[in-house]
Amino acid sequence: MNSPIKKILQFTIQHNTGVIFLVMLIVSAFASDAFFTANNLSNLIRQVAPVGIISMGMLLVILTGGIDLSVGSVVALVGVLCALFTQTLALPVAVAASLVCGILAGSISGYLVSVQKMAPFIATLALMTIARGLGFIFSKGAPVMVDESATALTDFGSGSLLGIPNPAIILLFTFVVTWVLLKYNIYGRILIAIGSNEEAVRLSGVRIWMYKFSVYAVIGGLAAIAGLIGTARTGVGSPNLGVGLELDVIAAVVIGGTNLKGGKGSAVDTFLGVLILGMIGNIMNLMDVASYAQQVIKGLIIILAVLLQRFEGK
Repeated sequence: MNSPIKKILQFTIQHNTGVIFLVMLIVSAFASDAFFTANNLSNLIRQVAPVGIISMGMLLVILTGGIDLSVGSVVALVGVLCALFTQTLALPVAVAASLVCGILAGSISGYLVSVQKMAPFIATLALMTIARGLGFIFSKGAPVMVDESATALTDFGSGSLLGIPNPAIILLFTFVVTWVLLKYNIYGRILIAIGSNEEAVRLSGVRIWMYKFSVYAVIGGLAAIAGLIGTARTGVGSPNLGVGLELDVIAAVVIGGTNLKGGKGSAVDTFLGVLILGMIGNIMNLMDVASYAQQVIKGLIIILAVLLQRFEGK
């Protein structure tokens, strides 16, 4: 089937996710007069920052043919631990310890996938359950307040630099680093090659397990950063933080045209996917669409994006 509609869809997904982004901007402008206000745009970028930061890590994982379902739970666990750490440790130490915990959580998944050859879905599903459970255990099932002495953390969460919210600056930095890795660094090229033809990469002498292990450690660290941002914004570490976050992250990466089988994807398109998903949620909030309906729409978007990838391959 070579209908004009199919060709348009193929071109949009394969060559220019920016087309979808521009369409969303136009739709958003007509849908609500409040969309382009400074306050709404600031709120939008703050909201998408955690998803965007983790999406850069998810992109690396998916490029190798993997998946990570534990990110939402790791965000919650790190948020709880950070709040607890501020009550007994100096703030820099508390932040560093929280980051280490996130990297450790990701490393566990990486070990199970790369060394023990466990399916990524199973390994990260198990860690998702464990991390969420630990979050409830450490918090005793209740939100944990950040210590009053940790004002620098909460100020950072609500602050900005040159009018740009601090979480957005971290997102932009993460995006640039990811873009450079995939575009100009041998590390990124090997990740793409692993997803495209793992056996050929193995025969060339590359230690594939090291690269697979590293991407899970990276996404664990990025999930930790997202957890710190969430705690900094609210001043609370909650074991319920990040529920369903993995859906948003995977949706953003898929909307960006990344192949779930691995070997294809870009940081730019993933970044645009994050913004597209954020605009969809923002517009639905401005139009008072119920949160349950939003979940249905996000799920349908994932299905549509995957179907469009199938069209691309035909």
